[in-house]
Amino acid sequence: MRFRLLKKNLLALLGVSFVIATLLFSTRVFLVKEDDTSGLGSNVIQGNHPARSADLTFSFESLPHLTQSVYHANFKQYIHNADTFPGDPQLVLVVQVHNRPEYLKLLVRSLEKAAEVHSFLLIFSHDYFSEEINAIVQGITFCKVLQIYFPFSTQLYPNEFPGQDPRDCSRDMSKDNAVKTGCLNAEHPDSYGHYREAFITQTKHHWWWKLHFVWERVHVMQGYSSFVVFLEEDNYILPDFFNFYKSMIEFRKKSCPDCDMLALGNHNALTGFVKLSNQVMTTTWMSTKHNIGMAISREVYYKLMGCNTEFCSYDDYNWDWTLQHLSGTCISKPLKVLVAQGSRVLHTGDCGLHQKENCKPELALQKVEENLQMVKEGLFPPSLVLSGAETVEHKAHMKNGGWGDIRDHMLCNNYAKRL
Repeated sequence: MRFRLLKKNLLALLGVSFVIATLLFSTRVFLVKEDDTSGLGSNVIQGNHPARSADLTFSFESLPHLTQSVYHANFKQYIHNADTFPGDPQLVLVVQVHNRPEYLKLLVRSLEKAAEVHSFLLIFSHDYFSEEINAIVQGITFCKVLQIYFPFSTQLYPNEFPGQDPRDCSRDMSKDNAVKTGCLNAEHPDSYGHYREAFITQTKHHWWWKLHFVWERVHVMQGYSSFVVFLEEDNYILPDFFNFYKSMIEFRKKSCPDCDMLALGNHNALTGFVKLSNQVMTTTWMSTKHNIGMAISREVYYKLMGCNTEFCSYDDYNWDWTLQHLSGTCISKPLKVLVAQGSRVLHTGDCGLHQKENCKPELALQKVEENLQMVKEGLFPPSLVLSGAETVEHKAHMKNGGWGDIRDHMLCNNYAKRL
């Protein structure tokens, strides 16, 4: 009996390895040969020279065509508006996009109104692919734009891992029943006895893949030495966003050189904004407070990459709670953040991962615009002042589960490798 169980577990593990290897091989076909330009002509990106847009038509007609379009676009990396806005970007913003086009429109509207936006590079990272979303992004004319596409989206794998395989165990099945039925991941429930749900695991996968791809694979980022600001599709930036970012960079240089990260946003909306507009504070990075408008440097990215195994195996489906766990454990010195007290990034989304109905983006826009009129006198402060400096220490929390499947661990771990 023991031998049969051991043999069954070994075969299951080999099956997982085969699935991951197959996924990664498909990535290699389109992404790996970074230096191999034979047969590709002048359309390969060399340094800051973009591919021609005519070669990057996205095809949505079938799943194979869509998959090929995703890998082709990630390899070519066409920069929209590169001729209109030549030169290196002064700021790179990376936006994680799922499938909330109405909120994405609000973000684009706010970006268009931002001072000095022409000097930005916007990178939109997609895990859902549609003509509507593509049209919104490709309609941007006010700065350089790059689109990258998460190649392990559940949309591309609707009936197999990393999507939801019909042979997978159901979320609330007991482990005993799972083992008896022989469902694929019977041996790997999470810490609370639940089995994976693909739509739950995708966000953490996408966030970690995006981090690696932006810093390691995006050609125009090679030589970029400043911070990258990470946003989501339901964010809205204030008009003085770039001015405040530059002030934070100068403040950090003079007064907080050991600050690992910047948080240009907080979750207090515009409450007390005029009074708080020029104030910053230093503290420990926390998931619930500093995950909006988060800016990190290449040095901090390398710190995170050193914790790749820990990030990918920690049983929490939230990337930000996982990051907080790493801060002060795998990363021995807890991450210190410089925080804007008057938020330059607002959260407009009243829908998200767990709520998909009764979304009202038009009301969110109305509220934002009304509030901005009331606080406009607080925009563009000439300098910043430190309002507080809290002790930096590890903040433990109860992990949320949802990330117990060994297949998720293995796929996640492989993003950091040079495929």
